[in-house]
Amino acid sequence: MTANNKILLVEDDAGVAASLQDALQREGYAIHHVETGQDALQYVQQHPSHLIVLDVRLPDTTGFDVCREMRQIGLHQPIIMLTVQGDLIDRVLGLEMGADDYLTKPFHFRELLSRIKAQLRRSYGEFAGADSNLLYVGDLIVDRTRGEVRRGERVLNLTPVEFRLLVYLAQNRNQALSRSQILEAVWGYDDTPGNERTVNSHIRRLREKIEYDPGDPRLIETVMGIGYRLNG
Repeated sequence: MTANNKILLVEDDAGVAASLQDALQREGYAIHHVETGQDALQYVQQHPSHLIVLDVRLPDTTGFDVCREMRQIGLHQPIIMLTVQGDLIDRVLGLEMGADDYLTKPFHFRELLSRIKAQLRRSYGEFAGADSNLLYVGDLIVDRTRGEVRRGERVLNLTPVEFRLLVYLAQNRNQALSRSQILEAVWGYDDTPGNERTVNSHIRRLREKIEYDPGDPRLIETVMGIGYRLNG
């Protein structure tokens, strides 16, 4: 596992959160911690995570409600719920709300770690940080060997050009790329007048397929005066 694997930790107990965050970071995960359900819902829509660890008892709501709302707005990342008690009703309710797994407190960190790895494998396939043929974009997996992009178990229907465009952006993530750079790398064109519109139209179509809200893109950002940047 590498720091490209992003986990959102929703836990209001500061001591528990600090312990889990430290342990998971040592395992190579990138962790973002929030304390409330509202903060979790806002964050996960703006910053896609690969997996969510969600406590049932939160100060503003319940983990059950947060889980349900996440599924209702179309978020499909695996969710592992943390419960204080081992009552069957809690476990059943969590799964009915859309959770993928649960763990009852107190638990051993290694058990949580094994659950996380199992959910990531199930949702995204075998993660191999050293495998240069796999690129991770938010909660997407770009498989260059198969020529496909997956979100969870769903394969996104990208054209060959859209796929090459996403690969190029992913290989240069967090960098502002000019339209002429993109044209040269993806199409082999120069930046004569008219060609840059090709980039704009393909970026628009790519956003429609990979962004949760294409009208408010979070993955592919427009950099005014330059071109585009892929975040993540």
